[in-house]
Amino acid sequence: MIRFLIWDAGGTLFDTYPAVTRAFEQGLADLGAAMPAGDIMALARQSTQHAINTLARETGVAPRRLAETFRCRYDAIPPEVQPPFPGVRALCAFICERGGQNFIVTHRGRASLMGLLRAHQMESYFSDILTKEDPFPRKPDPAAIEALIRRHDLDRDATLLIGDRDLDILAAHAAGIRTCFFGAGEHTAPADIEITAYAELHAWIVRENGF
Repeated sequence: MIRFLIWDAGGTLFDTYPAVTRAFEQGLADLGAAMPAGDIMALARQSTQHAINTLARETGVAPRRLAETFRCRYDAIPPEVQPPFPGVRALCAFICERGGQNFIVTHRGRASLMGLLRAHQMESYFSDILTKEDPFPRKPDPAAIEALIRRHDLDRDATLLIGDRDLDILAAHAAGIRTCFFGAGEHTAPADIEITAYAELHAWIVRENGF
């Protein structure tokens, strides 16, 4: 039975990669550089820092300057144009209605995450949120997930992490919980279920729980 969902945020709950890609394009242009949008998105899907380091190296711009211009450009993109993926809201509501809980563990800053949740009226679905401001190492270290499990006395067998990158899945493996990989991005870490649409996960949870 699955009762508890631990979500990643960008690229999992919310379709943020188009906005991230656009911000990198604009940030590079501010520095007199350019890269194809498809290449930028592929890098960003691994991590923002990986994208900064790789783009800086390949274009010859300073990583610190690119990080600054990217952040400035990204912060100017309204959360309203970074929507939840189809089926996310229905799945979060379903878990709550069945007596379960939703959580978030993300490398995103709290202010940025709360902006997305408020813009899309999703705050009430989540029992607890851990962001980059919390004192835990970044995934794939499982420390943040372990902290949620202890804080809320979660049954590991009833807990599923949903993420769109290997580091999410690896962190969940290390914490001893089940895993769902979302999206069509490249990955090597095996997950209990791999989906490209949340209707698939919703149906899988219904079957797992015998509803």
